[in-house]
Amino acid sequence: MIDHILARENYEIAKKLLDAAALRQEAIATNLANLETPGFKRIDLAPDFAQQLARLSGNPGSTSADSLQPKLAEDRLTQSLRPDGNNVSLDRELLEMNRNAVEYEFLTQYASDSIRRLKTAITGRVQ
Repeated sequence: MIDHILARENYEIAKKLLDAAALRQEAIATNLANLETPGFKRIDLAPDFAQQLARLSGNPGSTSADSLQPKLAEDRLTQSLRPDGNNVSLDRELLEMNRNAVEYEFLTQYASDSIRRLKTAITGRVQ
């Protein structure tokens, strides 16, 4: 029964998205730390993660969430507007940090609710 609840596809995807949110937070911290480094190129989650996620959500049950592997990559889509080649924008990083925090909060709430339902099923008590 525990495996049935914790191995559900949505729970597995939520765990992978939590991993991705933690990795994105590291990227944002690195970008902010290098805000004034000449020639630094911002990093973010590799775009193929979003493609993997879209492929998985388009075909539920056909691909395991285990195949989702978030990783960091240089952001090649953001243009540098500064003469030193650095393409990190303080405003953009702060916006991404807030967005990532909201996403992380939602995902932790979802995972907590899954575990709370399991605890309710085991103990028979709603807390």
